[in-house]
Amino acid sequence: MSALEVDIRGRAGSFEIETAFSAGPGVTALFGPSGAGKSTLLKMIAGTARPRSGRIVVAGSTLYDSAAGIDLPPERRGVGFVFQEARLFPHLSVRRNLTYARWAGRRRGTRAFDEVVALLGIGDRLDSAPATLSGGERQRVAIGRALLADPALLLMDEPLSSLDKARRGEILPYLEAIRTEAGIPILYVSHETAEVAQLADTVVLVDKGRVAGVGPAAAMLARFSLAAGSDASEAATLIEGRVTGIDPAYHTAVVSLETGRLELTGNGFAEGMVVRLRVRAADVAIASAPHDGLSIRNQLPCTVGALHRDGAFAMVTLHLGEQRLIARITAKSADMLDLAPGREAYALLKAVSVEMARIERQTTGG
Repeated sequence: MSALEVDIRGRAGSFEIETAFSAGPGVTALFGPSGAGKSTLLKMIAGTARPRSGRIVVAGSTLYDSAAGIDLPPERRGVGFVFQEARLFPHLSVRRNLTYARWAGRRRGTRAFDEVVALLGIGDRLDSAPATLSGGERQRVAIGRALLADPALLLMDEPLSSLDKARRGEILPYLEAIRTEAGIPILYVSHETAEVAQLADTVVLVDKGRVAGVGPAAAMLARFSLAAGSDASEAATLIEGRVTGIDPAYHTAVVSLETGRLELTGNGFAEGMVVRLRVRAADVAIASAPHDGLSIRNQLPCTVGALHRDGAFAMVTLHLGEQRLIARITAKSADMLDLAPGREAYALLKAVSVEMARIERQTTGG
């Protein structure tokens, strides 16, 4: 049995909610455009909005079952909720905010206070007032408060949307740590591909209240990038590889893939790391053969898959063994290269254009 099972129907604004999916421990992203019904779905799971019918089960406990007449109130669902804004109590210290849920619920809790504080890096702010915290610190306190309520499920409704880019970069490593350490299912609502690429294990594509697809993050983000109506300029895909070499003199690392290898710039790499990389479609060029004398050192052999034309541009799916890249090139270039499904080609990527989305794990072998 999955840690979370959702099969509900209801209404959000002008369209129907009709959603069914399951999730295990780790981060499941509800991903789609603004207004797709993602936040309403979270509220239905939390119990602050009511479905018309269906069933919600968390860790074997039924929270809602219209056929059986079960509809637990929010305070009995064992669900932690992190909103877009921190919603801290301004008259309470950070420490009192963190422990409020335990105090209000008259329970001791099983998750160690000191461990959560250390995990979120807020040990030096426990006696501070919320008004003295940065936006990122306030969100970390809000996340800590939710974790210390010992939830069986953590819901996060665009928790970084109120932060600027610098603060988002500050808090993302803490969210990664929670994904690894919490051991519970986390539903994460976002319409930002970079966040989903870094955090999500599974992606549920939501469109007008309905599930358009469920699967691994790489496959779902690629599907979303190719969907009609998606912002082609933001299209990106994920690939995974293992670091097999480091050149400290040039601050580069070699990441081996199934069909070739990438040379990437940056620090923080170590041999044996398995990394997830985010590649924007606009940063991928295509050649019919490898070329010497280029500053672009990454030239990956691949096979052309689907090709979608959109006016002056074409979105080309490139297969790297079992993994995929998407390239956004001009339609004229696609014709000049005579691209067609099944044709051999080379994907060209600048080292500086590939983002390390996250470290999956680190191995000890060669």
